[in-house]
Amino acid sequence: MKELAELMRQNPGFKVNMALKGDQYRWTLLHLACFGGHRSAVIPFLLAHPAINVNLKDGEGWTPFYCACYNGYTSCVREMLKDSRVKVNEPDMKGRTPLYLAARYDSLDIIKWWIASGREMDLGTPGDVNKSDAIGAARVFGPSEVVTLLKRFKSVLFGLDM
Repeated sequence: MKELAELMRQNPGFKVNMALKGDQYRWTLLHLACFGGHRSAVIPFLLAHPAINVNLKDGEGWTPFYCACYNGYTSCVREMLKDSRVKVNEPDMKGRTPLYLAARYDSLDIIKWWIASGREMDLGTPGDVNKSDAIGAARVFGPSEVVTLLKRFKSVLFGLDM
């Protein structure tokens, strides 16, 4: 962390959004931090950089937030949810959303933090369990508390009796 801070301080033109050389995915430092679960100091440090593009997509359409949801890194997701610039519902090139991934991989804590943040949640298209239907994906890929929580959220959001 100190080395990164020093590198950025000494190089005012540091390209924080530049994809790493030779990286087939075209990941930035923020992608790597979110994919690797480095919440403690790295993510807030990168988010504070004035030139950071928090929604930059890689070659598969993954944003840094998507990477954190994909791996179930609650602490990273929590940091990213604090930043209003982060577009939390950006799908990848296959149409899968971060919420879909969190539901599919049974990331209950991520979904709880997401709801608590008050940020928008795209529940997806019902029946599209291979792309966007968060509730359906949670049900198909492993019944859990995620289904109950998302159904309760949907009923409150839309005033429906589930």
